Amino acid sequence: MLKCILVEDEKNAQAVLLHYIEKTNFITCIGVYESGLDIPLEVLQMIDFMFLDMELPELNGLAFLKTLTNPPKVIITTAYPDFAIAAFEQAAVDYMVKPFSYARFLTAVNRIHAAKSMKNDDDSDYILIYADKITHKIKRNDILYIKSELDYVAIITTTEKILTLGSLANWLKKLDASNFIQVHRSYIINTNRLKKIAAASVFIETTEIPIGSTYKAIVKNLFH
Repeated sequence: MLKCILVEDEKNAQAVLLHYIEKTNFITCIGVYESGLDIPLEVLQMIDFMFLDMELPELNGLAFLKTLTNPPKVIITTAYPDFAIAAFEQAAVDYMVKPFSYARFLTAVNRIHAAKSMKNDDDSDYILIYADKITHKIKRNDILYIKSELDYVAIITTTEKILTLGSLANWLKKLDASNFIQVHRSYIINTNRLKKIAAASVFIETTEIPIGSTYKAIVKNLFH
């Protein structure tokens, strides 16, 4: 599932994009912002891409993009076709002129989806886990959550549980910080597998995991 945000100050444009996203089964929107200055750094680090309007209050879309040292992928949305060259110079994936159809929307997001799928097939998307004299090659996104168990950690994947020596702190360093966060002193979760958030817990697929009191602010900021 690709995570995105909308940076758009027009309510009608927000509604159209949210409707299109809802119709698309490989995208989820985790936040809507009317200015680039409102976006927490943690959110920028965890998303796959953003829809970015060119005409924004305080700082226009391209000016905001230039302030980011490691920007996510961007699909520009605008009522004006004149800035396309400048947008592509800033490495925009696509440039959609309003009003755009759902078919045009799909063309843009499928470019990001295809690039993400290719990346997911790379060896860099796998992690090696040594346990019981066996080395397991596990796809990172197949990890649901990691639980601390005394001197061991339990790696819970979509198909198995692997118990290995280690600490949560070390595993947090090994994993992609944009997808994995610690929500409790005993748990790290894969945010791609998140289904629900409650007041004091999160649900990874069907498993309920508590949110520690010291991690509530992190969870709140990340999921806005």
